[in-house]
Amino acid sequence: MSDVVIKAEGLGKSYIIGHNNPKGQYITLREVATKNIKGALKKTGDLVRGNAMVAGDVMEEFWALKNLDFEINRGEAVGIIGRNGAGKSTLLKILSRITEPSVGRVTVKGRVASLLEVGTGFHPELSGRDNIFLNGAILGMSRAEIRLKFDEIVEFSGVGKFLDTPVKRYSSGMYVRLAFAVAAHLESEILIVDEVLAVGDAEFQKKCLGKIGEVSKGEGKTVFFVSHNLTAVKQLCNSAIFLENGTLKMQGNVDDIIYKYKNQIDSPEEFTPFHVKEIDVTVSKIAINEANGGKVIPNKPLKIDIELDAEHDIDKIGIELLLTNEDTEGVLFATNTKTRKNMDVVIKKGKNKISCIIHNFNLCSGKYWLGFGIDIPMVQFYYYQKEQLKFDVAEALIEQGTLPTLPAYGHVYLEHDWVI
Repeated sequence: MSDVVIKAEGLGKSYIIGHNNPKGQYITLREVATKNIKGALKKTGDLVRGNAMVAGDVMEEFWALKNLDFEINRGEAVGIIGRNGAGKSTLLKILSRITEPSVGRVTVKGRVASLLEVGTGFHPELSGRDNIFLNGAILGMSRAEIRLKFDEIVEFSGVGKFLDTPVKRYSSGMYVRLAFAVAAHLESEILIVDEVLAVGDAEFQKKCLGKIGEVSKGEGKTVFFVSHNLTAVKQLCNSAIFLENGTLKMQGNVDDIIYKYKNQIDSPEEFTPFHVKEIDVTVSKIAINEANGGKVIPNKPLKIDIELDAEHDIDKIGIELLLTNEDTEGVLFATNTKTRKNMDVVIKKGKNKISCIIHNFNLCSGKYWLGFGIDIPMVQFYYYQKEQLKFDVAEALIEQGTLPTLPAYGHVYLEHDWVI
């Protein structure tokens, strides 16, 4: 018996979109009135002929998904990753049967519970209690089956106090809490969760991620999880699909797909100068280990050179640097001249050179991104440019030992000794 629960064959979805005034020229009031009348007549004609009604002077066919082929096995936790507009949400809507594909087909075996956006599947005029039973009925569950899960859903959601209040009065966070609790606890074989969890607070997000892991690994449900939080995808999923411009770029092991995805995202390999107009300063250079050709070696010094071109003198600013990498959420390392020995940087009109020297760069091998910030507390001004420069740290052996600087051995090497 086949264990495939989702199978896509030549799957594609297209939309007709409209564009107004393609040449961008000035339009008179008379032209606007004439255009509106013509538009109304055209929409009436489309309605009579059964065509899609699209606003705009020029119509274009846009393919949100193109020629997707993949199979998902029972109990698999799949992360869907890709840039905004890659087609992730469209794919989930097709799998949730909210929209139909334009071409191809997708076969889904089992009940599907989905959480795609705040309020999906909820009736705003009904209470939270009524919506729990409504969602269960949509999934094909009996009232008795829903009652068995009812207390768990209410406890997990944390909105028991407002259970008999119409959900139209809920905040977006309350909406998400109840909607996720319903989707995760009711009897479904497939759970689909979009980026909507980002609406909730940090504590609830952690709770939700724990539940997703539980239903995937413990209950054997198939999980589709879309998130830009690659750390969460890596933690929860055992496989991933990488979408790019509506096409299936890659599918496979989650670690391999995330690594390849991170290699292709738009983070600069080389520094591009930029201007901070609020203080009339151009950051003309940020370079790493310039004397060594940009090569970064673990447990060796790392020098960051910065050049600022100022149009006037500036007193007492702080220069900030932040390091992030592909495997860890949040900042790995941050330093600011104002907090490091309380050192203020005085910028003079013209070219200014500043360097930061890390005497022992003890982070593991991998890909890193350097962010840059300017801090002027006196005028309450802070400017930050994320991921200004990308660099690689090569794999190496740690000082006279055989322990390699791989992420599996931790992100930081701490100098230490054993006493036995």
